[in-house]
Amino acid sequence: MAETIMVVDDERRLVSVVKAYLEQEGYRVVTAPNGQEAIFVARQERPDLIILDVMMPEMNGYEFIRLHRKERDTPIILLTAKVEEDDKVIGLELGADDYVTKPFRPRELLARVRAVLRRSGRTEPRALVIRAAHVMLDRESHLVQVGDDSVDLTPSEFDLLSALMSSPGRAFSRMDLLDILQGTAFEGYERTIDVHIKNLRSKIEQNPKDPQLIETVYGVGYRFVSS
Repeated sequence: MAETIMVVDDERRLVSVVKAYLEQEGYRVVTAPNGQEAIFVARQERPDLIILDVMMPEMNGYEFIRLHRKERDTPIILLTAKVEEDDKVIGLELGADDYVTKPFRPRELLARVRAVLRRSGRTEPRALVIRAAHVMLDRESHLVQVGDDSVDLTPSEFDLLSALMSSPGRAFSRMDLLDILQGTAFEGYERTIDVHIKNLRSKIEQNPKDPQLIETVYGVGYRFVSS
């Protein structure tokens, strides 16, 4: 069974991107918008690791750690824009295991997650095989098959398809997909996603001009067919 990671942050878009990225890597993800709700979610879900923002309404990250540490020793990665050395020390002294400052690259956060899970004795999730429509994607072997045919994808194309197939029917904005690939979104670069999608469609769609697998959601971005 895949590990459960709880993401606690009041920035909805950031939570959405981090959740999508972790899920495409095989983790189960639960979320909470502040420390107060996170206490109840943690009690119910018993996550294997917590990614925790510091500055939040209702209850900040430091207070959450104080309360949660009385109940469990869950590994915690602090996620915050605060960069002062004293803030890092406070978090670590309260029991946080690592510290990531915003803005960050999702791949950096994923590396921290894996490292903290290893140190804490938790195992990493096994690579998953995703099947949607008539497409199969194997993260471990980096293999994609459309029907009986193997398809060669670039790393960016593979990551995009993995993200889309992990949540069939979900509309991803171009910014979401750019964040998954690069970790930071730059205005004017969103259209690079259109180029990747065009190339991806040319490899997996029977008729790229009439796509049946990767749909355009006008005014939003793209989604993989839900069935």
